[in-house]
Amino acid sequence: MPRRPTGQIVEHDGADGRVYRALRFTAYGERRYVSLGPVSVAEAERDLRHVLADVERGVWRPPSPGPKPAEAEPIPTFHEYAEDWWLRIERQIAPPTRANYRWRLETHLLPHFANTTIDAITFDAVERYIADKLAEEHPLSPTSINMTVTLLAAILETAVERDLIARNPAKGKGRRVRERAPQRSYLDTAGQIDALLAAAGQLDSEARADRRHVERRAMIATLIFAGLRISELCALRWRDIDFGAGWLHVAESKTDAGVRRVKLRAALTRELRRVRDERRADTEIDDLVFPTRGGRPHRPDNFRSRVLQPSVRRANANLAVRGLPPLPERLTPHSLRRTFASVLYALGEDPGIVMDEMGHTDPALALRIYRQAMRRGESERAQLRHLVYGDPAAPNASSDR
Repeated sequence: MPRRPTGQIVEHDGADGRVYRALRFTAYGERRYVSLGPVSVAEAERDLRHVLADVERGVWRPPSPGPKPAEAEPIPTFHEYAEDWWLRIERQIAPPTRANYRWRLETHLLPHFANTTIDAITFDAVERYIADKLAEEHPLSPTSINMTVTLLAAILETAVERDLIARNPAKGKGRRVRERAPQRSYLDTAGQIDALLAAAGQLDSEARADRRHVERRAMIATLIFAGLRISELCALRWRDIDFGAGWLHVAESKTDAGVRRVKLRAALTRELRRVRDERRADTEIDDLVFPTRGGRPHRPDNFRSRVLQPSVRRANANLAVRGLPPLPERLTPHSLRRTFASVLYALGEDPGIVMDEMGHTDPALALRIYRQAMRRGESERAQLRHLVYGDPAAPNASSDR
């Protein structure tokens, strides 16, 4: 007669102060051990009886091991994660923004964080990055440093959403360099606008034969009287200009709101018609309005260095001869875009129309420009009206006020 199986209850004290019990017995010629957890003595005795009965009947089976816990995915480095992030968003942003993001990533963020795992980028690490950028021999401006931190925060925010990190160390106002309020320049009077356009026209007439393709006056006039961004100016094509209906269509912009149409007012219509008429034999509807000699778009840097800055210098020289003050300092292509909005407000255009033609969505920004424009007197407004809608030379537009 076979020997009945026997077993016992073993106990041990847990770190939490409770008593843990298990069964020790022999089954099928092998010693077995089954953990029961923090059960009572009565429960352990009942489980032992049931197990021994199952062993005697030959139906007991050892508990199957639980599934092997999945290994946690390794935390990627910032370089690895940023590269994956870039592949996902690259085609969702406009080319100018894409170029700006690459500059922030490749020139600034990756050299500092490339080999750091994203969970090791802490608030202290972000502060050290900012301190290092400020300590460089030729440091970035506070605005530019903050732009790089903003991009870092945007990348890490997606890691938070994927549960790769618990919080975003680059998010929040405390992770920014204090900035001074920018001094935003624009042309304040009809005389200043006229002086800049006249200077650009002089440079056009004096240009060498191989430089005549650079339409300085018309390019500057398009920024002043249409409010285009420099990237929009460089991408402008003849198919975007409808002289019959009187609209300029902005088809390529860095924002959805930037895809818009702008009314062709008299001064701008005159400049663009002149350019088209001079090139009529060589112009196709898909051609750029302001191409390089090779037919490609101008680069924004070339516009600044070869068109705007020389025109400003010539205008200031002309004004100095007449004993008049120079143009505002730090004029940029965006200064001329602000000039457009200011001029329209001064001429009484509806703020909603101005926002639409500028591609603005922020009423606060429109209000700031509107308040500046409304400081002009009636005489100045009359000169602006004549400059925008009337003859090329507005009466008294260049006189000393």
